[in-house]
Amino acid sequence: MEYRSDLAGIREFFAARAAGWESRFPDDGPLFAAAISELGLQAGQFVLDAGCGTGRALPLLRAAVGPSGRVLGVDLTPEMIAVATAHSALAELAVADVGHLPLPDRAVDAVFGSGLVSHLTDPVAGFTELARVTRPGGLLALFYPIGRAALAAKHGRTLSPDDIRTEPRLRRALATAGWRLTSYHDPADRFLAVAVRAD
Repeated sequence: MEYRSDLAGIREFFAARAAGWESRFPDDGPLFAAAISELGLQAGQFVLDAGCGTGRALPLLRAAVGPSGRVLGVDLTPEMIAVATAHSALAELAVADVGHLPLPDRAVDAVFGSGLVSHLTDPVAGFTELARVTRPGGLLALFYPIGRAALAAKHGRTLSPDDIRTEPRLRRALATAGWRLTSYHDPADRFLAVAVRAD
């Protein structure tokens, strides 16, 4: 499976797959739940699900911040947002490019991005925009329900040192954008990198 890295290509790729997306990954729920539980989200916080897709994380994020919290899911692809409306009672939804978010500065307490990194046309610019909308001390969690090596093998590829998700490259890109990488885990069954918004 090859992903396009231009916005029109990303939209086209996911639009064609939106209706059946969740059925392709029926066993990911516990991995999402474990990753979100590790973030230590608090009741009343405002969480952004950046690149929310069909909204698989939305119920878990809502449970983490409780009824006094706020969850906003944004995705570039209208078809994905349409599927995510099944979870619309749990979150606000918007069609938006992560590079140009419809939010004021320092508005959110945490950002959750599942599968996001490989779809950013310019990772540093995307991380910078996420930093803009996150308060100092806020969190950014970059998650995949499969490790990099396992994902590469699944698609018949080998790991590349040029992958933005390698620890050194991700650390540098995040630092350039105003984040400090605090944890990095890449076992076979998941990828989770957590960063804190610098002051």
